[in-house]
Amino acid sequence: MTTLYLDRRDTRLKLEGRALAIYTDEQRRGTVPINLLEAVIMRSAVTLESSLLANLTEAGVSVVIFGGRNARKVAQVHGPSHNDGARRVGQLRRVDDPAWCLAWTRRLVSGKLRRQQRLLVSALQTRQDLRQALLKARDQLQQARRRAADPSTGSIDSLRGIEGAGAAAYFSAYCALFASELQFNGRNRRPPRDPVNAVLSLSYTLLHSEAVRACYGAGLDPIIGYYHALDFGRESMASDLIEPLRPLVDTWVWEQFRSRHLRADQFSREGEACLLGKTGRQHFYAAWELFVRPQRRLLRRLCRTLAMRLAATGTQPAGATQVVKENADQ
Repeated sequence: MTTLYLDRRDTRLKLEGRALAIYTDEQRRGTVPINLLEAVIMRSAVTLESSLLANLTEAGVSVVIFGGRNARKVAQVHGPSHNDGARRVGQLRRVDDPAWCLAWTRRLVSGKLRRQQRLLVSALQTRQDLRQALLKARDQLQQARRRAADPSTGSIDSLRGIEGAGAAAYFSAYCALFASELQFNGRNRRPPRDPVNAVLSLSYTLLHSEAVRACYGAGLDPIIGYYHALDFGRESMASDLIEPLRPLVDTWVWEQFRSRHLRADQFSREGEACLLGKTGRQHFYAAWELFVRPQRRLLRRLCRTLAMRLAATGTQPAGATQVVKENADQ
């Protein structure tokens, strides 16, 4: 199974038998059997008929569509989701279970802090010139981990504060890992204003779409989360799921710039936005697909495990739920 990335203007898709045919400039460039696809990601102007979209979703192929060059608008189309309604009933019941939500949040925050710490420790092997900054941030993250694990930290808001303090310490060191020419001085978005933030934003968006797809495949509602509060139009469960995986993305992004597979001269500016150019995008999508495969499997496994436990809750009488420990940092 593979993901097809389409990032060329004037691309047209056609259904030819049970294969997806790709045309550019009215020339047939190749075909991909639909049964080998699990997703199609459209990053530029692509033309297709509604019947093709229906055939893709019926075959279980997700379609992710980016609108605009800075990828701020994203649409996602899925086929039928898992048909066990008890999973969603259980998921909704847990929203009103403070013990469950707190335990879930503690594991997400602890997992994220642990992976952030691992990144900085790993960076010490190649950046001894940053030893002081990296060790300081490592120690601050260790303190944050202890606070997150402390049973006396008894509210989600407290854990959010711990995560925020950890993020400030982490990014103060993480930014120092990148060349000065990249002008990466901290996290910014909507729009990202430097090359590193441009790649981080695109990577997080793609990982989020993987989490949404994993939710639907397991019969979960990606809107209903436990750490990220309910917000109109936000896929809070998907945001929950990717939180402890963000440092893995950060590590991958650093490696792309450190190896100079991505460079400052591959980016351009449009107003305040920093945009990845065609040459950089060609490398990005190929390298991203290799990186994201194990994360995709992890998300699916976590969603399946979570869904089965929530299904047990959904079949119980209301009020009969119990806290189930879920390892969100596998």
